[in-house]
Amino acid sequence: MWWQYVIIAGVLIFGVYGFIALTGFETRLLSRRTDRTAESMYANYADPEPKQRRSARQHDSQQKDHGDKPASPP
Repeated sequence: MWWQYVIIAGVLIFGVYGFIALTGFETRLLSRRTDRTAESMYANYADPEPKQRRSARQHDSQQKDHGDKPASPP
């Protein structure tokens, strides 16, 4: 009967160790230093410049049509 307590304690200790080891590994993997910056990655995901301008003009005209004005400070 006493051997069940030993096995349960061993499984719990192994589980806690496994969790700590796994989370430590993930933390090191996800927070490692890199040479990539937002500027270097932006070109991969940005719309072409003409499409950006068109979108900005549409957004501006929608604000004027609806009378949306930026909030003024009190």
